[in-house]
Amino acid sequence: MFELQELERPIAKLKVAGVGGGGGNAINSMIAANIFGVEFIAINTDKQHLEASLAPVRIQIGSQVTRGLGAGADPELGRLAAVEDRTAIAAALEGADMVFITAGMGGGTGTGASPIVAAAARELGIITVGVVTRPFFYEGKKRAMRADEGVRELRQNVDTLIVIPNDRINAVAGKGTPLLKSFAIANDVLRQAIQGISDLILIPGLINLDFADVKAIMQNGGRAVIGVGTGKGEGGAFEAAKKAISNQLLEDTSIEGARGILINITGGINMPLDAVQEAASLIHDASADDANIILGAVINPDMEDEVRVTVIATGFEEKLEKAVLPNIKPWTPTKEPVRLPATDGILSKTMPSGINSPGVPTPVSAHAVSQPVPHSPHPQPLGQPSFASPAADATKRVVDPVLPNAEKPQPVVPQEQIFRPEPDAGAPQQADAALPAQPGSLKEPLLPMEDELDIPSYLRKRL
Repeated sequence: MFELQELERPIAKLKVAGVGGGGGNAINSMIAANIFGVEFIAINTDKQHLEASLAPVRIQIGSQVTRGLGAGADPELGRLAAVEDRTAIAAALEGADMVFITAGMGGGTGTGASPIVAAAARELGIITVGVVTRPFFYEGKKRAMRADEGVRELRQNVDTLIVIPNDRINAVAGKGTPLLKSFAIANDVLRQAIQGISDLILIPGLINLDFADVKAIMQNGGRAVIGVGTGKGEGGAFEAAKKAISNQLLEDTSIEGARGILINITGGINMPLDAVQEAASLIHDASADDANIILGAVINPDMEDEVRVTVIATGFEEKLEKAVLPNIKPWTPTKEPVRLPATDGILSKTMPSGINSPGVPTPVSAHAVSQPVPHSPHPQPLGQPSFASPAADATKRVVDPVLPNAEKPQPVVPQEQIFRPEPDAGAPQQADAALPAQPGSLKEPLLPMEDELDIPSYLRKRL
């Protein structure tokens, strides 16, 4: 006789590794939600934070590098810590069919260690899915730059990556939402993703899916979009599908262009077939024409008239990451520009006041440049040197020939050639100040008599 042997259905093993502080908080939320059929692993450099984890498996990394005090927001320190204990990480991941790696990007441990954890999982042949968050904008540019670098490095070591910007929480949570509830919304995206995949694999359905179907969509999927929506009553399935393909929490909110789509529709006992058709048709119309769509439908008596739709879309074309330069407007003056009067050189300058009438400048003519300097009625005090600039000095030597009450122009004679007779011994001494002084001249010693022979006679007669 033949004996019938009961065949055990192979169950895919799913594991979730929370890396760093943000990843540890995320898996604590999922553990509290009692997700079925998933193992949790907490990985951290901070010993104190690790001890507060609810995960059954906890791995402290980098005890030699960080001494259990954390990575101090240094991704390089987090990377070195993961490299130090890579063997322990690989041992904890071994045996899994799919590993979800969750972390908060921008810090030290999550940013630096999560790519090492992902690389260890892929070396074991495990389908690896990354679900990470970006920091809030008010956490600063430096943290945002670290997060960008961490996302790029993690993308190279996972099959599928889902990114959740924390700034999107405000759009979903609304004003006045408590802080704990706001972060729970972001953690709930990860929980929904794992819950949806877990239901597809572990719960038998009317339209059954197995791990091979999930693997076909998730392996080497690149960027991914995940969405979960719920609806009730008539038209609830259509409403749930509409919410699922427009998840405002994700960095990529549209499934347009996806070439791999996984759909799971879960409802109560009375869920009609046309409801499944409406939901699936909406998702089909939003995807690429050649998309590989895998549909699963599960009956859960506890849901009654409620319908939940989970969508995972992959296979997008990779976007080229370009540096976004700030929009710099061309500079324009806020006030009228200062206009300086144009000049034609020294000949167009005006004479300083005092040469002619007080306060009345006289324009300089070209033929007056060669005229000699007249006798000044206001001699400069002796012992006061003139510091006039060459340009100003040249201006003083230029006089218009038509001047009122001016003496006949005399030839310019250097100061050292002026004849000064020596006084008699018995004659009273006169001060040098009695002599007429030339403009800009100083008191000079008398020259020898042989130089006086060159003085014109009419000058000697005047003296």
